[in-house]
Order: sequence, then C-alpha cells, then structure tokens
Amino acid sequence: MITDFLNGEYVHEVQILIFSLTLGGVYALMASGLTLVFGVMRIVNLAHPAFIFIAAYISYYAFTELNLDPMESILINVPLMFIFGVIVYRVFLASGADQPRYTEKTVLLTFALALMIEGVLGYLFTGANRSTTPTYTTEVFFTGEAQYLVPKAQLYALLMSLVLIIFTWSFLQFTRMGYAIRATMQNRAAAQTVGVNVKWVSTFSFGMGTALAGAAGALMSFLFSFFPNTHWEWVALLLSLIVLGGMGSLVGAVVGAFLLAGTAGLVSDAYGPSWSPLTFYAALFLILLIRPQGLFGKKLEMT
Repeated sequence: MITDFLNGEYVHEVQILIFSLTLGGVYALMASGLTLVFGVMRIVNLAHPAFIFIAAYISYYAFTELNLDPMESILINVPLMFIFGVIVYRVFLASGADQPRYTEKTVLLTFALALMIEGVLGYLFTGANRSTTPTYTTEVFFTGEAQYLVPKAQLYALLMSLVLIIFTWSFLQFTRMGYAIRATMQNRAAAQTVGVNVKWVSTFSFGMGTALAGAAGALMSFLFSFFPNTHWEWVALLLSLIVLGGMGSLVGAVVGAFLLAGTAGLVSDAYGPSWSPLTFYAALFLILLIRPQGLFGKKLEMT
C-alpha cells in the first residue's frame, strides 16, 4: 500500500504534500523564535512577522546591491537582528516583566511596534512587491518512479531551517545559557532564586528569537513575494502553529508547522487556494476549544 501511495495511485496527493511539507520547515523556523520568546518571557509578540519582513528586506538589498545569495545573507541577518531584538526588548518590553498582567501588556506593545515597523518599511520601500531571484528558484529535482518534482528553493530552505532548528534545540539542551533559558521557562521565580540572571536571560532569549526571525526572513525573501503591510497575514498563521504545538515548546512548533502545512496544502488542492488560510484559523479555534495547552504544552493549573 505504501508503494502504491508513493509510486502511482496517489501521485497527485504526494506531489502536493512534497510542496507543502518543504514549506513546513520554513514555517517551523518562523514559529520557533516566536515560541521561544513566549516560553521564556510570556511575550505574545505580534511584531514577530514584521521582524521577519525586516530581515527579508535586508536579504533583498544584499542580493540586488551586493549580489549576495539569500542563503548567505543569513550570516548578516542573524547578528543584525539579534542586536535589534536586544534593543527592542530593553527599550519596550523589559519593564514590568514580573507583573501579573505582563502578557496582556505585551500584546498591546508588540501590536503598536508592528504598526511602527510597517510604517517605516512602507516609507522606505513603498508598497511594491519584492522578492529575490537566485537561479535555484526556477529549478527542480526529480525523484521517485513517478518523477515527483521537488523545488530546489523549497528544499534548500527546508534543509537550512532544520539545521537552524536543530542548532537551537542543541543550544538549549547542552549549553550553560540553554540551561538558564530552560530553567526560566519552567519557573521564572525559582530560576532567579537559584542564581539565574533572569533579566539577562530574557534579553538574550528575545534577541535569539529575533535572530531566528532574521534567518527566516532570508529564506522568505526567495520563497514568497512581500511588501510591508502583508506581515499581518502571517500573525494568525504563526500563532496557530505555536498554539497547536503548545506555546513555549520548540518541538511543538516544528510538529505543528508540518501538520498544518501538509493539511493546508491538501485543503488548497481540494477546495481552492482561498480555503488554505482557513485551515490555520480552524486549527487555532479547535485547539483552543479542545486542548488549550496544545499538543506538547503543559496544562495550566488553577491557583
């Protein structure tokens, strides 16, 4: 049955899944920075897609002005966006982090920040659609007896996303700073009690989450066209990924990204592209209704 599925009977469906799942890796990278920031500081960062767009513009101009491949521009985006994230956190989000209603406050602050970024990007770059066009964006691999098409751009983006996500997971699991970040995720007050510098960990984590957005922006620059105000289209998509997986769970963000990317691709093929975004909205609604903590999240206890 598996052989039939791969090599003949369901060729079209497999092809759709290939297209969708290769994009799923990029969605996972986009969501990983957002879920990391929520896990450490309980910040619901509505400006995260705007950060991705900033990085996409950096990659666009590195490509057009310096002839630098978007994959190579990750080396520029990551440190620049890390510094940008540290500044944003210290200026806008550092105060009141221990207040009971801090999460609600961050929703309003990051919403305002997203509007500001949109205005600046619109002023600097106008509303014209832009994208980078390295040669591999029009090339494909052929694989399997059924000669499935695997777009090189999406495959390269998937592989790069997985490398960065694995690096992030390894950093969290095996480094001293990673231990401090995970301790802060589990219990901020307890971590501070045992000597963790929670303010520095929070600042570093926000910078790290923004750096991941920088890497995602480089990949986005050749996978999608973009202009300033379309970052709002990504807010619900990314929130649905991390809510499905469990807010604060890196593994959950990856699993949620692949599940929803595959489902959205099949829905789009069956009912039309206009139904694809509904997949993410429906998932967000259902998971909040049935299992609010997500697939890998911890159930909140009433106090």
